Amino acid sequence: MLFPTREPRLPTPEEALKGRPEPEFPLQERHTVLGTPLGGPYPAGLEVADFALGCFWGAERKFWQTEGVWTTLVGYQGGHTPHPAYEEVCSGLTGHTEVVRVVFDPSVVSYATLLKLFWESHNPTQGFRQGNDRGTQYRSAIYTHSAAQQSTAESSRDAYQQVLTGSGYGPITTEILPAGPFYYAEPYHQQYLDKNPAGYCGIGGTGVSCPIGVAKAEG
Repeated sequence: MLFPTREPRLPTPEEALKGRPEPEFPLQERHTVLGTPLGGPYPAGLEVADFALGCFWGAERKFWQTEGVWTTLVGYQGGHTPHPAYEEVCSGLTGHTEVVRVVFDPSVVSYATLLKLFWESHNPTQGFRQGNDRGTQYRSAIYTHSAAQQSTAESSRDAYQQVLTGSGYGPITTEILPAGPFYYAEPYHQQYLDKNPAGYCGIGGTGVSCPIGVAKAEG
């Protein structure tokens, strides 16, 4: 067993599953709600953002319901195993977390606004779990695609930490890193709650408003 104790931990590259050189399944062609292609290349002027905030079924719906979002898809990021399967990610042996890729029009919705939605839609202080969902695949993360995204994400974290601390919450455990490989998830995961309206959604925030666009973190 890789995890002999009760607490989940990330595997080292040497411990991680080997994976495979190519995905075992095709990417669904179009978004079932928005009707847009899931795969790139995307139209000029659009930007990409990657967010992990717990089970990606409910998380994806939060973003596809946002004006200015062109398409969304779910996948796995932040680990070691190339082209993992869902069961492998859930084993904790790949190091990935469940991620929503958001393709958006920055002339309609800003990256800062998407960050506000991200912070307010989950509890970013819980480490390797989100609510009742427990495991390294449920950790909070932001994977950035530019220096500007990295800076904005870090500033938003610092601002939100202040208000969370004031409301009795502990340190934010969200990892904020430059985006590495993104491996799209199985077709049945894509827009899951559109295909299964009564399906499970474990997404829930702290109830603490994020002050993006209102206040800057002091430091």
